[in-house]
Amino acid sequence: MKLEVSRKDLFDAVMFAGSASTSHRTSLPLLQCLRLKAEGSQLTLLGCDGELWAERTILAAVEEPGEICVSAQLMMQLVSALPDGQATLELIGTSLDLRQGMSEWKMMALPADDYYEIPELNDHSDLTLPAGTLRSAIQKVSFAVADDLARPVLTGVLFTYNGEKLTMVATDTHRLAVTTIDQEGIGASVTAIVPEKALRILKGLSSADNDPITIKFDDSRLRVEHGNSKLVSMLLSGSYPNWERVVPAEHTRSWILDKAELMDNVKRAMILAKDTSNRIRFTGSGDQVVISVRSEDKGEAKEEVAIVNKNGDIEIAFNGRYVLEALGAMPGAGVRAEMTEPSRPAVFRPVDESDQFCVIMPMAIS
Repeated sequence: MKLEVSRKDLFDAVMFAGSASTSHRTSLPLLQCLRLKAEGSQLTLLGCDGELWAERTILAAVEEPGEICVSAQLMMQLVSALPDGQATLELIGTSLDLRQGMSEWKMMALPADDYYEIPELNDHSDLTLPAGTLRSAIQKVSFAVADDLARPVLTGVLFTYNGEKLTMVATDTHRLAVTTIDQEGIGASVTAIVPEKALRILKGLSSADNDPITIKFDDSRLRVEHGNSKLVSMLLSGSYPNWERVVPAEHTRSWILDKAELMDNVKRAMILAKDTSNRIRFTGSGDQVVISVRSEDKGEAKEEVAIVNKNGDIEIAFNGRYVLEALGAMPGAGVRAEMTEPSRPAVFRPVDESDQFCVIMPMAIS
């Protein structure tokens, strides 16, 4: 194998395909590698961790066709460090040479014969959305995905589409993020739990906001083909919790706050809150909320935020990181906090949006 390729194109392809191979859950050498396949006028890079496949094809001046596997992590680090320009890849013996100008790297290579091919889907259903809409929806919920492998269904996002409304849900049991898209005719009925890692890669597809992206689902996998990229992922199996039971049916108190001001105040309070499991106390009184933290070792902090108060004289504590992540995923300038009692869940919503909310469980006031 020998070819010349643009470093920028190679970088984009390596980062896309490599995002599927860089998994800490496997010790199999091939699953820590990228497969490079050169033929015709193209170089195709494929990454796989056994459950997820990411492939991108780029233009290349191929002098000798061939295929080989190299370390995904090494390839990502190396190509990231090279300047723009043309680069040469050549298989010499059992190593892949990468040359650019006066720089030359030799990477140990493995045969590609046993690399995991991208699986096909069986009978499937489709969802087609503008890329910008899909990216925005992923952003609105993915922060609440759990990282606890003991409950694998919570490490993904629930997709449900009934022909009229697409609902996406994520929870780690401490907070719940929900967003909806009301639109008929974007596909067939779907119920699937999509791994967060697959959504992260999907969000990174090179596409304009108006470009349509079609996600195909069968009983166990999803597949996306867009431009020169392909993504296939196993779906998560199991029953997703009945998340609607967690959402408060009503509220008796509310605050309307400036989102940017609230985030700035919470960020400052978090300097001390790191010593108290991120616990921050919010005390509503009149036309302001007092944000306070007390650390036995370092001291105390107090911030004040103006509010529009509706029966909102209440003292309640939240994990400050959860509040920041929820606010960071919300559009617009204003946020509404809806509450009942200090021991019951609160709902945070954008003031000007009705398609998104986040339920946050309170912490004990101490």
